[in-house]
Amino acid sequence: MSAAVAAGEGAALKRYVVRVEPDLAEAALARLLDAFPAGLEEHGDGEFAVYGEPPELPGLISVREEVVPAGWATAYHAHLTRVVAGRFAVRPPWVEGEPDDLVIDPGTAFGAGTHPTTRMCLELLPEGSGGFADWGAGTGVLALAATRLGFAPVLAIDLDAAAITAAPGVERLALDLTRERAPYAPVVVANLTLPLLEAAARVQERPDLLIASGLLAGQALEAWDLRERERRELDGWAAVVLA
Repeated sequence: MSAAVAAGEGAALKRYVVRVEPDLAEAALARLLDAFPAGLEEHGDGEFAVYGEPPELPGLISVREEVVPAGWATAYHAHLTRVVAGRFAVRPPWVEGEPDDLVIDPGTAFGAGTHPTTRMCLELLPEGSGGFADWGAGTGVLALAATRLGFAPVLAIDLDAAAITAAPGVERLALDLTRERAPYAPVVVANLTLPLLEAAARVQERPDLLIASGLLAGQALEAWDLRERERRELDGWAAVVLA
């Protein structure tokens, strides 16, 4: 994941590279994802980078402060490729592909189909009809995929209204899922970290089917009275289908 945090007006954006003991890396990752829900950079061997002041972490070895150069928010565009997951191929408009690809221009938002959690969600999306909601939509890759599968209406929900402008043909709603009640949808996909998923579950009306990703491998989500029907794991991440 990559972070999307803007510097204050007139201030240089700072990136903090933090290290923890390797055996504490998974616990540290969960803490950092909770503190920085927009994302972070994983460098391996217990090293992470965050944008903004890092929280206190047990076993912290060092913190290195760096000034982020101009254009950092879109620098990752140079590394984007065409990603195939399930029945879909996702690419930015400057990468060659096929006419039926999901084409997403991410701008400064997170989500171009490259992250394991997004890829697993794409693989797990069912064909259907009726209402569909994408919680924590980012650029709206999953919402756009849902329109292809026959769902309507499709609602993309994100805390950052600017993040969900990339997906054409879907309804958009800026909402803090940890504090506000989202409109009901029978099918929901939520690519969120476990703390955010648990917070959203406390205030949301129960969907009939929930596809949740953003979990670490081995983590479980207990939401409403839904039972886990399917689980997939990829590169240390997990996605589950609850119904």
